[in-house]
Amino acid sequence: MFASAAVSISAKDRATGPHFLSEIVATLGLVLVIFALARSGRSRSTPAAVGAYIGAAYFFTSSTSFANPAITVGRMFSDTFAGIAPASASAFIAAEVIGGALAVVLIRALYPGLTQAEAERILVPHAAAGGTRTSRAASDGTAGQTGELGQSASNPPA
Repeated sequence: MFASAAVSISAKDRATGPHFLSEIVATLGLVLVIFALARSGRSRSTPAAVGAYIGAAYFFTSSTSFANPAITVGRMFSDTFAGIAPASASAFIAAEVIGGALAVVLIRALYPGLTQAEAERILVPHAAAGGTRTSRAASDGTAGQTGELGQSASNPPA
């Protein structure tokens, strides 16, 4: 590993039907895990759950679970088992877009009563009544705790 070049263009061809399908499944599953945790009020578990999902999907999908176009582009520059040839990248990115779109459809089916306002509170900081900005921390019980910069989670900088 340490004798290899820091950057090398991958020659690993992954433009096959099974790779395409497994990348759709990997992306769909990842988005579903993230949304389900956020929707069920367990967003604090998201970092560990995402790491566990990606680690498991690396082994149980034939695509090794890129599940993110940025990862696909990055892995083009690594001629290793997990790399991807530049010619295969566009198919993987298409599979990830399809997986993301299918995840949205599945999420809408699993959470049919979700309003636009509820969706915004799950993932995006929002303004409370009176014009003050609140964060997700205020709604998940971490309000008042200070972050790395010593700022309160319930009163983030503007």
